[in-house]
Amino acid sequence: MTRRNMSRRLAVLLYLILLALSAGAGMLVHLVPRAAAEQAANSLPLTHVADIPLPGRASRLDYESYDPGRHLLFIAHLGDSEVIVFDTQDSRVVARIGNVAAVHGVLVASEQSRVYASATGTNEVVAIDEATLKITARMPGGVYPDGMAYAPDTQKLYVSDETGGTETVIDTRSSRRTNTIPLGGEVGNTQYDAASRHIFVNVQSRRQLFEIDPSNDAIVARIDLPGAQGNHGLYIVPQQHLAFVACEGNDRLLTVNLLTREVVQSFDIGGDPDVLAFDPGPGTLYVAGEAGVVSMFAVGSSTVSKIGEGRVGPNAHVVGVDPSTHRVYFPLKNVDGHPVLRVMAPR
Repeated sequence: MTRRNMSRRLAVLLYLILLALSAGAGMLVHLVPRAAAEQAANSLPLTHVADIPLPGRASRLDYESYDPGRHLLFIAHLGDSEVIVFDTQDSRVVARIGNVAAVHGVLVASEQSRVYASATGTNEVVAIDEATLKITARMPGGVYPDGMAYAPDTQKLYVSDETGGTETVIDTRSSRRTNTIPLGGEVGNTQYDAASRHIFVNVQSRRQLFEIDPSNDAIVARIDLPGAQGNHGLYIVPQQHLAFVACEGNDRLLTVNLLTREVVQSFDIGGDPDVLAFDPGPGTLYVAGEAGVVSMFAVGSSTVSKIGEGRVGPNAHVVGVDPSTHRVYFPLKNVDGHPVLRVMAPR
């Protein structure tokens, strides 16, 4: 064998070794994030139950609302302009309600056997009969209708007009808009407090939480939220007189005492928090974010503490709870090219 041939063979051997090392390095690049994701998921006190295929395209899913009496979960499929109806007992989709343009919010008013959906594409609020799952009415919803809250005493629906800077008030008995409340800023989510029987609204550009009396639609308080940036998500636990405010601008969760009207706690949470849900039995609060990370908190009579945080899935920004089974539902827009409903349960 000549020295020249030996040099060629050595060069080929070195090249093959470099290829193998490069392939191995590439494999490690993919394995490390996957392992990190699994470790993050394991930090949540949840177990995976099932991934149930949802109909339609792999496009954005927004709010969801659960009716425990009918065991129906209503999911806003914003990208497909339809409301998906999922039976939690049979674990299957039972209906698709179309022609709800760019649907954002969805809210069950079980005492009326109705579901309300905010059709942002046409600036309407759509009423759906729960028995027939048919659209029964359409009402003006402002410039950009989003979140909704229902006040049962007055039978009024309150709708966040995000870009219009107002709260739209609808009389559900007549299916008519009866008032528009100026809030003076970009509006986030809206919630009803069963303890005070008042409506609370995030006004995120003012870093405030507004309190509205449904008896006369008057603003009775403006609660400052120090430390808030983009206070969009909102959930109220009336038993403890607490409001939980998720701030998408700085990834913080604020705990507001509604009796003293003060922020009493602040927590770091997952990126771009959006929707909150609460399981009253164990007292578990879920905060879901656009980054796919879910934060969980134990809400006691006198304390609130974080009990876990981890990645649930891509764009897991929506969460709903069945309080009877304690199962948790995360609609994900794209898992292997298809939308799915990821079902989890406490460990």
